[in-house]
Amino acid sequence: MKNVLIINGHQYYKNVAKGKLSKAFVNKAEEFLKSNNFEVKHTDIEESYKIIKECDKFDWADYIIFQSPVYWMGLPWITKKYFDQILVQGRQYKNDGTSRTDSSKKYGSAGLLKGKKYMLSLTYNCPSSEFDNKDGFFDGLTLDQTNVSTHKIFQFCGLEAMQTYSIHDVFRNDLDLNEELEKFTNILQTNFNIKKEL
Repeated sequence: MKNVLIINGHQYYKNVAKGKLSKAFVNKAEEFLKSNNFEVKHTDIEESYKIIKECDKFDWADYIIFQSPVYWMGLPWITKKYFDQILVQGRQYKNDGTSRTDSSKKYGSAGLLKGKKYMLSLTYNCPSSEFDNKDGFFDGLTLDQTNVSTHKIFQFCGLEAMQTYSIHDVFRNDLDLNEELEKFTNILQTNFNIKKEL
């Protein structure tokens, strides 16, 4: 049986970001994974955490799903703080991979959590058309390129990326959450190699 850690990186802001959308994706992921015989643990960063217990979860997990809104083009500040604390004050999963005697050993190549995988699931207010568009706000960058700093947190520790999910225009009145949850489930099926039921 495989183990999955779901990290909810949402940060609450009254009238703007109450966390219901992030929670809907966390709940859907848990439902999907448990129904397919995965063990699931959670971290809700906003509800507090213990550094060593988080390290235990990282050690336990075969996969990590990181669910988060994107605030001002990056992680909510409490979520960045979480990674800073866990990865600096915890078990030192970072090993930069370099060697003073072997120049072939490259920076970022010796993460201590190799063999594990991670998935980003992100919520955005901007439309998806802004990505991979030379005339868009992000200057032609793809979704994953725009979130390179978040990817590199996991990759530096040795984890391998799975397909990213993102939802856009989250404040529009015609948002169809059921349709988005279905898209999310399809990506979970791909990432976790679960065959669709006919």
